[in-house]
Amino acid sequence: MLTLEKFEEASEKVKEVTLQTKLVYSEYFSNQSGNKVYFKPENLQYTGAYKVRGAYYKISTLSKEEREKGLITASAGNHAQGVAYAAKIYGVKATIVMPTTTPLIKVNRTKSYGAEVVLYGDVYDEACEYATKMAEEKGLTFIHPFDDLDVATGQGSIAMEIIKELPTVDYILVPIGGGGLATGVSALAKLLNPNIKVIGVEPAGANCLQESIKSGEVLTLPSVSTIADGTAVKTPGKLLFPYLKENLDDVITIDDEELIVAFLDMVENHKMIVENSGLLTAAAVTHLGVTGKKVVAILSGGNMDIITMSTVVQQGLIARDRIFTVSVLLPDKPGELLRVAEVIAKEQGNVIKLDHNQFVSINRNAAVELRITIETFGSEHKAKLVEKLDESGFRPRVVKTNI
Repeated sequence: MLTLEKFEEASEKVKEVTLQTKLVYSEYFSNQSGNKVYFKPENLQYTGAYKVRGAYYKISTLSKEEREKGLITASAGNHAQGVAYAAKIYGVKATIVMPTTTPLIKVNRTKSYGAEVVLYGDVYDEACEYATKMAEEKGLTFIHPFDDLDVATGQGSIAMEIIKELPTVDYILVPIGGGGLATGVSALAKLLNPNIKVIGVEPAGANCLQESIKSGEVLTLPSVSTIADGTAVKTPGKLLFPYLKENLDDVITIDDEELIVAFLDMVENHKMIVENSGLLTAAAVTHLGVTGKKVVAILSGGNMDIITMSTVVQQGLIARDRIFTVSVLLPDKPGELLRVAEVIAKEQGNVIKLDHNQFVSINRNAAVELRITIETFGSEHKAKLVEKLDESGFRPRVVKTNI
């Protein structure tokens, strides 16, 4: 059972392995949403995510014999690091099964804590099935990443900290993969103050809990597709489902495109790296349909590899019209390129890429195509540049940007 006594015990226990993640007020996201928005930056934990809370508390409840058998778990990355770190503290062996699609930074950090990493399957669910099989064959103690009440209790310590720091909080937004964090946070929040609204946030391409609640029973999605790898889960926790149905006030979904823009906003306004799953709640602050409320969004993790980060930044700039590509037609004769450049320079556009295609027409003298990738200040600036190119007779056409 998820009791206040257990939550209090877990909240004290996890202090042994967690940093204080004080709430961060966001003027930018507050202005965007019309609410007072605060972030709970669990991306700043030792292991880069909140998962160490549930893993450490769960392992603390095991007997000495259970620990000494060796631990095993499955994880898309953050729970892996939590178990590996906790196992290192307790001086026991840990085996972690991770999907083959897990970002390299999560694999390497898990190994750095001394755990053995096994890569298996394309998604978490396949890795979990394999880990369960290994546990039975080798007699290892399985630590479920979310469908475990002790793990959920450890995660719930976040709600204890939020409410102590901001007793008048109206809404808590919590990301959902399998539901462990949402279970712990919503259960404790309702125990401490039933008036607090707890909203779960899932990726639109992995909304297993939303679909399960609609049907009234736990469902397994046929597939998942999202850049939020930490919440790419097909089936929510069966043990947790009754608690989630009872304590969550709503479950909303976020498209991947919104996560890309949220990453850019978080970096520019708060100088914080937050992984895509952790950004679900940041993107959701404008979806609440209320104003004037105190909202805490839990940023669940910050373990993002550099290649993914680079891609997200580029796509975010494109989504915000900070970078765009325009195609213009001009005669193939000296001076035309200079004329185009002068129009762009006069409007303070910054050219970052040119692609000259002489074969767009059989009559090169009549027209050749020039594709220009331009850095701008945003949508208004982009529109002004296109307008000026049109006024100059270049027949501009905005096309897909490939950087």
